[in-house]
Amino acid sequence: MQEILSLAGANLISPIILSFALGLAAALARSDLTIPEAVAKGMSIYLLFAIGFKGGVAVSTHGIDQTLILSLIAGLILSFGLPLIAFALLRVMTGLSNIDAAAVAAHYGSISIVTFVAATSVLQGRLIDSEGYMVAVAAVMEAPAILSALWLVARSGGGGKMEPGLMRELLLNGSIVLLVGAFFIGAITGEQGLAEISPFIVAPFKGVLCLFLLDMGLIAGRGLRQSRGVVGMGAVGFAIVMPLVGAMIGLGAGLLVGLSLGGVVLMMVLSASASYIAVPAAMRVALPEANPSVYLTLSLGVTFPFNLTLGIPLYLAVAQIVVGG
Repeated sequence: MQEILSLAGANLISPIILSFALGLAAALARSDLTIPEAVAKGMSIYLLFAIGFKGGVAVSTHGIDQTLILSLIAGLILSFGLPLIAFALLRVMTGLSNIDAAAVAAHYGSISIVTFVAATSVLQGRLIDSEGYMVAVAAVMEAPAILSALWLVARSGGGGKMEPGLMRELLLNGSIVLLVGAFFIGAITGEQGLAEISPFIVAPFKGVLCLFLLDMGLIAGRGLRQSRGVVGMGAVGFAIVMPLVGAMIGLGAGLLVGLSLGGVVLMMVLSASASYIAVPAAMRVALPEANPSVYLTLSLGVTFPFNLTLGIPLYLAVAQIVVGG
């Protein structure tokens, strides 16, 4: 417990977390601080390209092996299965309708790439290596949860629609295209390619991440302000319990696959995070009856800050106890 508290304390006073806290506090205090949308979009593109490229370089150095393939399969299974667990918890812990519960569940089977990036930054700061191909695992975990949510709604007789272009839209989602595309560029060019653009994607990375999380704090704070009274304590409790459940399942998956300490931590983080970009966009099309205030408040306003401040250090501490190192 002492080690977990120490890790959490160190994480809380990192520039990355404090930047998020600044944005959150500014929004809750109704400050006029804003990040222009074009700047925020540019930072998002930069972060996705950098993390994808570096992951591809790591794969080119490591090579394709059985662990990589098993990791991808594990990611797919987790993304399909976690919404089923989330839906069951929501039915017990909240009074949400089947449609709202399914929409929320979809978010908790998909992933938050920003939480993933923050976790890789924490690992790098503690000199813990991880498998570069975990970027590919993150990419394959984006969409399957949406299919699980639609199945849950259809099973409960609530409708839900699979629009003809929905799967194409999901697979060609800008964040997935950029992440996977950068991954392949890094895999093809390898360490020589990394050396050529290292001053661009290595040195500025943490500074850009700080500014991006400042913007995320502003967005989360505004969402919390606007959604007062929309979600109950049961739903808030779910948004904290579900990441812990997902992390433990991710821990088991990482151990079964044979990942390193850093890889296990990232599998836990992916399983514990909740989407607030790709899935909300899909839910607006597939489940328009679902209330965005509910699923965005839980994923972005509760789970995202929880994972950044307490979740990541907790998952790291647990993985160190189980895996060693």
